[in-house]
Amino acid sequence: MTEGFDGRKRETLRRFAAVGAAAPFVGTASAADGDADTNETREAIRGYVPTTPGAHFSKLRDDLRLGTGEAQYHLRKLEESGAIESVKDADYRRFFPAGRFDETDKRALGYLRRDTPRGMILALLRDPDATGADLANALGVSRPTISAAAADLERAGLLDRTDGYALTEPERLLTLVVRYADSFDAEAVALADDAASLVRYDP
Repeated sequence: MTEGFDGRKRETLRRFAAVGAAAPFVGTASAADGDADTNETREAIRGYVPTTPGAHFSKLRDDLRLGTGEAQYHLRKLEESGAIESVKDADYRRFFPAGRFDETDKRALGYLRRDTPRGMILALLRDPDATGADLANALGVSRPTISAAAADLERAGLLDRTDGYALTEPERLLTLVVRYADSFDAEAVALADDAASLVRYDP
């Protein structure tokens, strides 16, 4: 069982390491960092972070099949070298390629990585007139759950509840969803596929 896990881990690391090796990051993992496994792990993280920006520690660790200490060590080294940066988001620490996103993008990506807020954002991008009841039905959650998530999105500056629910920066959110759809879920991919129909041209 361990041998099978190790094989899958190595395959996962190699896949993201290939992305990392081609990524326009500052600095690279070098022989001074340790052995080949260390370099491969470091490069895998360097490949993973720009393709899954805003991922929190546990997701990164699990997706790359790393141990907790192993992930912590390499993330710390990459932050120290200026290749990645992290921000605290409630109970999570989220990771981003350094210098790539402004603060609003980071907040938006953080909420897009949470199931209920992401579902609400996707639903409102499709139907800006959706009500709280519409959102609850679409997501299969309670109205209080929608209200709580809406309050969080409003505090983050991503939602206006003055008159119903209105996204404050729909173009920015749509751009992030389309660009990173594969790192979210099937609903995000479906919306990205329909993005052209969601853009309103008003000359």
